[in-house]
Amino acid sequence: MTTASVNERIQLIVKGQSKDSTCSTSLAKGPWEFDGGPAAYGPGSSSEDVIPADAPRQGVLPDEYKTATQDELHARIVAAKATLGDKVVILGHFYQREEIVQHADYLGDSFQLAVAAKGRPEAEHIVFCGVHFMAETADILSNDEQKVILPNLAAGCSMADMADEDSVEDCWEQLMELYGTEPNAAGLAPVIPVTYMNSSAALKAFCGRNGGIVCTSSNAEIVLKWAFERGQRVLFFPDQHLGRNTAKAMGISVDQMPLWHGRKELGGNTAEQLNEAKVILWNGFCSVHKRFTVAQIDKARAEFPGVRVIVHPESPMAVVDAADEYGSTDYIRKAVAAATEPTTFAIGTEINMVQRLAAQYPQHNIFCLDPVVCPCSTMYRIHPGYLAWVLERLVAGETVNQIVVNDNVATDARVALERMLAAKPL
Repeated sequence: MTTASVNERIQLIVKGQSKDSTCSTSLAKGPWEFDGGPAAYGPGSSSEDVIPADAPRQGVLPDEYKTATQDELHARIVAAKATLGDKVVILGHFYQREEIVQHADYLGDSFQLAVAAKGRPEAEHIVFCGVHFMAETADILSNDEQKVILPNLAAGCSMADMADEDSVEDCWEQLMELYGTEPNAAGLAPVIPVTYMNSSAALKAFCGRNGGIVCTSSNAEIVLKWAFERGQRVLFFPDQHLGRNTAKAMGISVDQMPLWHGRKELGGNTAEQLNEAKVILWNGFCSVHKRFTVAQIDKARAEFPGVRVIVHPESPMAVVDAADEYGSTDYIRKAVAAATEPTTFAIGTEINMVQRLAAQYPQHNIFCLDPVVCPCSTMYRIHPGYLAWVLERLVAGETVNQIVVNDNVATDARVALERMLAAKPL
């Protein structure tokens, strides 16, 4: 039996032809339905998150792409790709809908796609089917002749938006006033900034300027070790959960990981708490992984004795502690692929990836810990209609939705990203 894609499941739910439930019936609509309204991330897991007023907005998509069937869009994408040949490369994140992934030349997590962005210098255009910060990273790492395209400019990231440049600069100034700027007797700086890949180019540049580095969920522990070889403490943003789970696994006490709330004096902490800190965590989170709970794990264990529970480290600490394993999207993929005996997997990560694994490995029973079909709001903004549009505009000689990072920002961000690329996952 063929496993239905997430989009197909949602359509069935809305039509009343499925007993499943979804967090928003609006997910059944085309994402262009939300482009002209108030600034928002759109339906899905991040729908309740506050979006910055200056978040990128997508312009009007021509009607022919809105009214075309999935089969028609598929055929148009295939034809455009064939015409463009090696002039274009399509990168697809694991969390993209299946109707997009089938057209990707490379499929991967943020680390793998950052590497892939550097690996096709002959491609004139890089079409990044992911979210805004990923396209920015591709622009920074690609060569000057290449153009990076994001099919839907509204595909942002609520987590990335939780740490803005002004708030982080203000935090840094307060920390420098508290800690000073001079290294200790061992030559260690007072604090090293570490930003998760899920952040703006401006924050990657901030890290590059201040002796810091970028990390992904694949190499977070390696990056924290790198930082502690150079500093007494780490300022980790924007995802508190990845920072907390990684540092805890390294033996750092949760008591030494205060949470920094932007725009507050000392981030809402005392000077004593910050002086005793080893990792200062920004108050950010992923709304996809925040949905996973210990109760969901308990239910899975009750219904499927022997179930293997694997969650992403962006999940809350209690969920990671209750799971059998945790790891990046690539870790999860490899764990399923390596299972030699039929196994029941309960997986805590974005539903599109879980559905894909279930389809690829039918010998296993694979399901998402969260029973509600609730994809990443912003990843879901990349629809085949947008992909067909940007590709056909390239065939016509026009580049639309190009992502360009200012040279001054790109130079500093590249420093932090190159340090990240050197810190390869084991």
